Amino acid sequence: MFEEEYRLFAEVILPLAAPRNYTYGIPADMEAVATPGKRVEIQFGQKKIYAGLIKRVHTVKPEYPGIKPILSVLDEKPVVLPLQMQTWEWISSYYLCTEGEVLSAALPAGFRLESETTIVLHPAFQHDYSQLSDKEYMVAEALSLQHELKVSEVQRILGLRSVYPVLHALMKKEVVVLKEQLVEKYKPRQASFVRLHPRFESKEAMQEVFDLLRRAPRQEALLMSFLHFRQLGLLQSGWLRKRELLQKAGAGESQLLALVEKDIFQLEKKVVDRVLEEEEETSGFQLSMAQEAALAAVRAAFGKQETVLLHGITGSGKTNIYLKLMEETLEAGRQVLMMVPEISLTTQIINRLKRHFGNSIGIYHSKFNQQERVEIWNKLLSKEYKIVLGARSALFLPFQNLGLILVDEEHDTSYKQQEPAPRYHARDAAIYLATQHQARVVLGTATPSFESYQNAVQGKYGLVELKERFGNQDLPEIILADVKEERRKKTMHSHFSSVLLQAMEQTLAGQHQVILFQNRRGYAPFTECALCSFIPQCPNCDVNLTYHKFHHELRCHLCGYHQQPLRKCPACGSPQLEIQGFGTEKIEDEIQLLFRDHPVARMDTDSIRTKQGHNKLIHDFEAEKYHILVGTQMVAKGLDFSKVTLVGVMSADQLLNNGNFRANERGYQLLEQVRGRAGRKTVKGQVVIQTQNPKYPVLEYLLCDDYASFFESEMKHRHQFHYPPYTRLIQITLKNKDKKRLDQAGVFFAHELKALLGSRVMGPAEPAISKVRNFHLLQLLLKLEKAPHLLKESKQRIGDTLFKMSSQYDLRNTEVEIDVDPY
Repeated sequence: MFEEEYRLFAEVILPLAAPRNYTYGIPADMEAVATPGKRVEIQFGQKKIYAGLIKRVHTVKPEYPGIKPILSVLDEKPVVLPLQMQTWEWISSYYLCTEGEVLSAALPAGFRLESETTIVLHPAFQHDYSQLSDKEYMVAEALSLQHELKVSEVQRILGLRSVYPVLHALMKKEVVVLKEQLVEKYKPRQASFVRLHPRFESKEAMQEVFDLLRRAPRQEALLMSFLHFRQLGLLQSGWLRKRELLQKAGAGESQLLALVEKDIFQLEKKVVDRVLEEEEETSGFQLSMAQEAALAAVRAAFGKQETVLLHGITGSGKTNIYLKLMEETLEAGRQVLMMVPEISLTTQIINRLKRHFGNSIGIYHSKFNQQERVEIWNKLLSKEYKIVLGARSALFLPFQNLGLILVDEEHDTSYKQQEPAPRYHARDAAIYLATQHQARVVLGTATPSFESYQNAVQGKYGLVELKERFGNQDLPEIILADVKEERRKKTMHSHFSSVLLQAMEQTLAGQHQVILFQNRRGYAPFTECALCSFIPQCPNCDVNLTYHKFHHELRCHLCGYHQQPLRKCPACGSPQLEIQGFGTEKIEDEIQLLFRDHPVARMDTDSIRTKQGHNKLIHDFEAEKYHILVGTQMVAKGLDFSKVTLVGVMSADQLLNNGNFRANERGYQLLEQVRGRAGRKTVKGQVVIQTQNPKYPVLEYLLCDDYASFFESEMKHRHQFHYPPYTRLIQITLKNKDKKRLDQAGVFFAHELKALLGSRVMGPAEPAISKVRNFHLLQLLLKLEKAPHLLKESKQRIGDTLFKMSSQYDLRNTEVEIDVDPY
């Protein structure tokens, strides 16, 4: 038959949650170019066209008939390297997801094309068709009439099954672009640059210029400043940034424009780095004695272990140690990956790295538009970047000679991917990635995760501790404000204790700044009828609606549903609807009334929608345009403000009173991180923690700065109740809009798993939030001893159960989400 013509076959990963990879025949004319790591155009099903990835090429003919051919090879060189695919395969196996789901998470969307992908004309296209082939012209002309086309529609226009080569050529010529790339509304940052007109390069011509400017001293001074920059070798291919020139010369726009009009200067806008301004490379900072000792200890630990936990208190200068380790890795000719929990919250670290290493550092995260992410990917393939700074998705990049991975704030929950699959933990995946490259790993934090700290204590990781702040600055003093007692004495002012207000008055009077932390956004968590206690709830989710004063609406934080605030109770008709609780928006409101002479800013996901907005707020707070900053846990991450000497925690009880077995661990970590924002320079800081129970064990350990004892105490409870790190957890969430069928699926799934695992399977049970986006939820929890064979058998059983469910009519529409090592 037709498929017998193929001598070679390709195992192709599709960007879908397909249970397995599929085999395609390689036509004879593609055998030389269809190699692993390249994208290929393939047909899946009757009509769908996708860009898949060749995993391997082999000669084993599949047993089933009707083998489909590869339609075209999209890449001249592989875009995915062998070590990458090995890491992806491990993520797929360990986290119980498909390789297609890993592929979708790893590859920038600009690499992924399918039948339903929408194509539009590039905004910069000037309708010059002279350089286009006949097929390219047909597509461009159709787009000029219809504005947008799907790939399947392009197939019909050209009468071809394989259209990717045509679209690929049009994208390279910047004639078309994927619509999703435009949705992000990415605009490259531009800056004005100045250069001397090329005809004035000779000495004779330059003398002519000075003669011309004899009666224009300010213009002459501007020219002299430019020549000074040139003499110092600070021009970029003859160009100098306009802003730098005007600042140096103390001149205005009018003098510069006069020189442009006289054709002495040329002015041009150029695209500059979106994340950071270009920085001059600097070096030569001095480590403290404690930092030198820690650096030596890290080097020594690397002689025994490949992974080292750097446990350094907040403000101890862990970044300086990172820089030294990076320098040593670069000198050895190897690459560095530095991971941070949330790239948009670490502006100051990025600037520090850029100043030290110049512009050879690549930044990779989800705020970049897809074209730029593809560009960074390609630069790594061509070995242009030696250092990459990124969030968790940077793990998937094509490193070729990785020597060091730095995981900053390794405890942070942002390293765990929640939705969609793969639900991987970037810290753990980074350690596996390092083994693939024979690289070393440094896990840095002031508050280690229990898993990492136990590995260090048991000798699996090296442990290096840095117990003093840079410059011997004291840690902030912690003051507990008893809210319950102050309410009894009636000394509370709304949500502010007298202790916190007095500390704020003293701090602001001393011309220092204040950060207020409340880990709940919005104005109020809910509104309640004073007569019948009715609380408005989301119609799609099992949660209360949060009131947002700025937008004057009730909003669901899970599905985005929103509605106008109620005028009267729909249950009893009473107009007495009262706002209960408080979020960052309400604190901001009240602080502005209490401290009218001090400008206030708010930092949460409602007020900060873009990376640029976050950077601007940080810059303005550093410049003391604001004296008080109110925020969620955003204010706890990656910020270093010299003038902040007071941090107020509005409600520690919200952090510590929840049913999660990690509640105390996370509460301690977050409070310690928030505390670290105060008193980082010359003045000792203060932290006021408001709580209704000052006797919380977590708070007592925090007062004593005794992480080790806190760890030992918590580990006893973890061991007693069989929680990590003594066990491994697998959480299975079943979702269905039909509650009856969901219950049937839950009983079936539990029966299948308990037949093998017995009491290790808990549930099915409804989670705390049992309905999200109109889907009812049930959960099962597997608590497994740390035995490799047990974990392997459990995963196999889960896979078999999923297969059985898919064949049963009443159960197959139930969605199943599997989370290995839930965080």
